[in-house]
Amino acid sequence: MGASVDRGGNGRGRTRWKPKAEINVTPFVDVMLVLLIVFMVTAPFLTVGIQVDMPETEARNLPASEEPLTITITAEGVIYLQETEVGFDELIPRLEAIAGAGYDSRVFIRSDGGASWDQIAPVMARISDAGFTRLGLVTNPVDQ
Repeated sequence: MGASVDRGGNGRGRTRWKPKAEINVTPFVDVMLVLLIVFMVTAPFLTVGIQVDMPETEARNLPASEEPLTITITAEGVIYLQETEVGFDELIPRLEAIAGAGYDSRVFIRSDGGASWDQIAPVMARISDAGFTRLGLVTNPVDQ
């Protein structure tokens, strides 16, 4: 709340304080700038995925215009849809729900190098059964 000096009225030069009907936005702007800095610093730490040791290949990267739908298979055979753990039987209903929401782009499969083909092939078959025909296998690039 602000105040102003009123030098009128009795002519003796006394100062009188009366409230103003203005809002001081400086503290509000200071708080918003601090929050902006906090979010800018913490945002990169929020993009943590499932840690898997993917095989290395010499394949080139595919261009991606939007965030891809990613299915991750760990060495223990645990399946993740994006970053949510799903059971093998839950995979088709969840993928059908995603397809029903309008997603028709490529599905990327990330697999741990220790996962066997016996773990990966049934997941790929489930993805295909859910209506996704464009599949991509994600690997790490070979260090030159």
